[in-house]
Amino acid sequence: MPPIDFTTFMRNYQDMVYSTAVRLLGNEAQAEDISQDVFLKAYERWGNLQNSEAAGGWLKTVTTNLSINHLQRYRKRWRFFSELTRRGDDDDEHEVEFAAPENPLDKLGQADRRAWLERALAKLPEHQRVPLVLFHFEELPYDEIAKRLKVSLSKIKTDILRGREALAKALEQGGLSHEKFEL
Repeated sequence: MPPIDFTTFMRNYQDMVYSTAVRLLGNEAQAEDISQDVFLKAYERWGNLQNSEAAGGWLKTVTTNLSINHLQRYRKRWRFFSELTRRGDDDDEHEVEFAAPENPLDKLGQADRRAWLERALAKLPEHQRVPLVLFHFEELPYDEIAKRLKVSLSKIKTDILRGREALAKALEQGGLSHEKFEL
C-alpha cells in the first residue's frame, strides 16, 4: 500500500475528529476550531503518524483532550452553577430503561438514529453532556472522567445520571415512547 499524503489522511479522519469534538462541546463552530487544532498537531507529527496504525486513536485522544481543555477555560462559570446544590452524593447508579417494543428509532437507519441522538445530546447542558459523552462514547470510567474534568467522582456520577434523564426527556419530547424510568 503506497504511503498516503496528509490531505488524504485528514479526509479519512475528519468526520471522526469533528463528531468527537461536537459531542463534547455541543457547539459546531467550536468543534470546527478544535478539529483544525487537532490536524495542525497531526501535521506537526506527520512523520510519526503517516505510517502508524494507531493514528486514529491518537487523533481521538488529542481531540478529547483539546475539547476538555477548551471547556475548562470556562470552568469558573460551570463550577458556580453546577456546584450550588449537591444532591444524591450516594454511590448508587440509576439506569434509565427504555421499552424495547415499538421504538420509532428501530425504524430509522443507523445514520438517522445517530443524528437524532446527536441533536438531543447538543441540547444538554455542558456539565451533563461532557461526562455523558466521555462515559458512553469514549468509554472512560467514572474515575478517569472525574480526573480529567477535575471534579469529584460523586459529581460525575450525578451529572451522568441527570444527563441520562435529560436525554431521555429530550428523546421523549421528540416523539419516542418509553416505559417509566427506574430511578
